[in-house]
Amino acid sequence: MSFFAIGAGLGTKNSDNQWLEVFFPKPELNPDKDLIGKIALLTGYKGGNAAIELDAPTCHALEELFVKEHASFHALTLAAMECSAQPKVLVILEEDSQTETVPETYLKLHLLSHRKCKPHQINLDNIFSLLPTVAWTSKGAVDLNELPERQLLFRSRGEHLQIYSVDKFPQMTNYVIPEGLRIADTARVRLGAYLGSGTTIMHEGFVNFNAGTEGPNMIEGRISAGVFVGAGSDLGGGCSTMGILSGGNDAIIAVGKHCLIGANAGIGISLGNNCTVEAGLYITAGAKVTMLNTKKKQNVKARELSGKNDLLFRRNSQTGEIECLQNKSAIQLNESLHSNN
Repeated sequence: MSFFAIGAGLGTKNSDNQWLEVFFPKPELNPDKDLIGKIALLTGYKGGNAAIELDAPTCHALEELFVKEHASFHALTLAAMECSAQPKVLVILEEDSQTETVPETYLKLHLLSHRKCKPHQINLDNIFSLLPTVAWTSKGAVDLNELPERQLLFRSRGEHLQIYSVDKFPQMTNYVIPEGLRIADTARVRLGAYLGSGTTIMHEGFVNFNAGTEGPNMIEGRISAGVFVGAGSDLGGGCSTMGILSGGNDAIIAVGKHCLIGANAGIGISLGNNCTVEAGLYITAGAKVTMLNTKKKQNVKARELSGKNDLLFRRNSQTGEIECLQNKSAIQLNESLHSNN
């Protein structure tokens, strides 16, 4: 995938002038290179990956440039930034290398949630060491060391500072809400999630960063970091997909099109298209599976079935064995539930 990204944003810093977060209203992937050259003349950009802090005059000059280029949204963004007292930054990523700053990292997370690129298409190495753990509050991001002072300040004004979470990642909907979604509990979708149009996330659904859905999908379970779910698949209530961030699993898990993972089930292998996992059944890569509709009954490890199409996984209620057989009937989502207009 060709990669050249740019974003102008407003952010938050702590008292030590360190970035906590950045909001990019309209990040761009592979913009016009001539426009980048004009931006470089105004900002002093010398090439490579860079996070350039902007002052009000530079924001104004960039605003005029975008007016001439008929990029009205960008001009509006820069006009708002010019008037803001918040720290302003322009991030340009000339190559998809490991990020070195918080603004660079936030631009990549925005690219994912804006559907500019899909999970695993960009380099997200090192982001955990870069992103600070932040108190996400009703008044924005607050450095944890400064939180008691900030709480006292608001209480002295007769106001209450609500703390929603303490985490490295904010919720996606505070930064972007792509078209065609329903999310019952927005706190359960992190910035950096990719959600295709027609996706419905129910109350118990969860989507991590660098993970998501092609859409349309019904998600009532957990999509762990790195997992991508194909169109038309349904993750039942309380089910889970094994990610690559913990647990020793280094395989990238994917769910194909028109699959069903039943309630409280889970997978540590990939599913191809048109697969079903029975409710309550968790399939780890090393689990022994009995193949039923083959010429000769045989046992295989589940990893040998990873990514194969048209499979039904179930547990024999009498023997406790995990069984697998060919399954040619694909699930169909209710279209009226996933238009999300």
